Amino acid sequence: MADQAVHPSSAGSDAGRGTSRWRTVDIVVTAVLGVAFGVVFWAWGLLWAALDAPFTAFPPGQAVMYGVWLLPAVLAPLIVRKAGAGLFAEFIAAVVSALLGSAWGTLVLLQGLVQGVGGEAGFAAFCYRRWGWPQALLAALGAGIAAALFDLVNYYADWAGTWQLTYVVLVAVSTMVIAGAGGMWLRRSLGATGALSAFPAGRTRV
Repeated sequence: MADQAVHPSSAGSDAGRGTSRWRTVDIVVTAVLGVAFGVVFWAWGLLWAALDAPFTAFPPGQAVMYGVWLLPAVLAPLIVRKAGAGLFAEFIAAVVSALLGSAWGTLVLLQGLVQGVGGEAGFAAFCYRRWGWPQALLAALGAGIAAALFDLVNYYADWAGTWQLTYVVLVAVSTMVIAGAGGMWLRRSLGATGALSAFPAGRTRV
């Protein structure tokens, strides 16, 4: 049976109900989000490369742009409210960006998995039953830290410790603003259009 509608008592607190079963619409929407963001990832990679020069003196500063790459890890769970939605969407986005010719090659597939797992932690901490601002920001923080540590190991291992620490902090902040706050804004904006009527996320005010 399809997921039950959100009860009035749970709508205000943004609590989830019956979140373990995946419906066809959940799979389709999560996959579509992943594909759409995969194209965005590829284009963002081009912009990232084009802006290398302004950050030559202090490369960690470019991390302020990072949050866009973590949006699916936060937005997908906020919409479909299923465990694994962030991991699924982030990995699909990584696959699409790799197929389009990501500058980082197939390593982005592993990176997508790591970022997705980091994002899942924010919702898992609340047993996948709450989907509000604290969860979105915590998911963004987890995804950002996971992404930054992955980068330090694979790309920036030779940086000085202060640069590495600065990079982690900037990635985390960028992700909390763009993926965390931005994910909540996108979810609310999509809900206001009626596009999320098939989901509890489209019937809450948070």
